[in-house]
Amino acid sequence: PGKGNLVLTGQLGDVMKESAQAAWTYAKAHADELYIPSDAFKQDVHIHVPAGAIPKDGPSAGVTMATALVSALSGRPARNDVAMTGEITLSGRVLPIGGVKEKVLGAVRAGIRTIVLPKDNESDLEDLPKEIREGLKIHVVEELGEALAHTLRGGVYREGRLQFTGTTPAKGSGPRLQH
Repeated sequence: PGKGNLVLTGQLGDVMKESAQAAWTYAKAHADELYIPSDAFKQDVHIHVPAGAIPKDGPSAGVTMATALVSALSGRPARNDVAMTGEITLSGRVLPIGGVKEKVLGAVRAGIRTIVLPKDNESDLEDLPKEIREGLKIHVVEELGEALAHTLRGGVYREGRLQFTGTTPAKGSGPRLQH
């Protein structure tokens, strides 16, 4: 319970905080199509990124933060077999990031074969060895709805819109936030 605040703590630099806030704003603006109950935004949401060994600051986590936030608020599970990266804008555009080769190779080392990347990073895939590229399913996206179609279970992107197949969380059922 709370007042609808987004609380950010831990090892988040300013750019990561902006990504989280952009994801929050996107979720609020698209709540109906994301099946997020209106009362979800009357609760406080706390995002904490533990320090670990590496300070985290950069725009690359935008798609990932949006996926986690929309999943928590809507009760729709995120896929655990998809790696994702991309900066997001308030309007939901997915912008390019750096370090694509390293990020994709890290996903492959973790056993992930499905990757969501910004469309503007598509040419960076040429830096990957051919045998690695051929073993991957790569989705290049231009907007967040398109990314969420690949990162949330039951998501599809048709006619320029994010849609869901199968059962949909009931409106008003409330978010399934971790307490």
